[in-house]
Amino acid sequence: MRDITVLFISDSTAITAEKLGTSLLKQFDEIKIWPITIPFVDSMEKVHKAVEQINQIYTAQNTPPLVFCTLINPEFANILKQSNCQFFDLINTFLPQLEQSLALKAKQNIGKTHGIEDKSKYDHRISAIDFSLKADDGLASESYKEADIILVGVSRSGKTPTSIYLSIQYGLKVANYPLIEQDLDNYYLPQILRSHKNKLFGLSIDPEKLHKIRSHRRPGSRYASLTQCQQEVFMAENLFYNENIPFLKTSNTSIEEISSVIINSLRNKQKSPPV
Repeated sequence: MRDITVLFISDSTAITAEKLGTSLLKQFDEIKIWPITIPFVDSMEKVHKAVEQINQIYTAQNTPPLVFCTLINPEFANILKQSNCQFFDLINTFLPQLEQSLALKAKQNIGKTHGIEDKSKYDHRISAIDFSLKADDGLASESYKEADIILVGVSRSGKTPTSIYLSIQYGLKVANYPLIEQDLDNYYLPQILRSHKNKLFGLSIDPEKLHKIRSHRRPGSRYASLTQCQQEVFMAENLFYNENIPFLKTSNTSIEEISSVIINSLRNKQKSPPV
């Protein structure tokens, strides 16, 4: 396992540099990355400070760090490129080719990736986040008619973080409902969910992992016991099968992958003809 220092440098938030750079580096199992994020590099002074930091890392480690850069200004990017690093320009590598293909000149708008270009879309996303927070863990069930998706699953199966991620990244109004013992003992959906069945998506989890998660929350309790976890997961998955609710095990799946599966499921439902 090799340790690699990686810098994500941007004239804005550096989110794009982090996401793309990290995605590329995940293809290499043999390395462990030590990330450094330098956002808002929007002046010559900040560029030179970033160069100084890169060169200090090189001197200390005797190895050039990797730099993933999303600086729009090509002059700033070229200065960084001259430092003691392995440089990956995630903007200017592709921008000239794109200009040629479109027969247009790029405007070099700093921070355009995350700017508020459409106020109505921005307001919609904020509204979705607010909805998902209010409809967390079975709350505000009277608002389920407004929900785009309702996540269901046993306690601690990943419903809340998935709900928030979907609202932030996709602007979806996501409610989530915890299946409790009473729901599972009845072998059918709670009444509050039945009229919204077409919006439901189930999250499940391996009982052993659920046991570990719950043990951190309530150690030694019946709620956290392996037997209880096994029973709840078994009954929840049977409910999903019986009610024909799509579901996914979250145990070894990232929140990005979970969200992608849910989005595709929602799109497929919307494309399906009425029965």
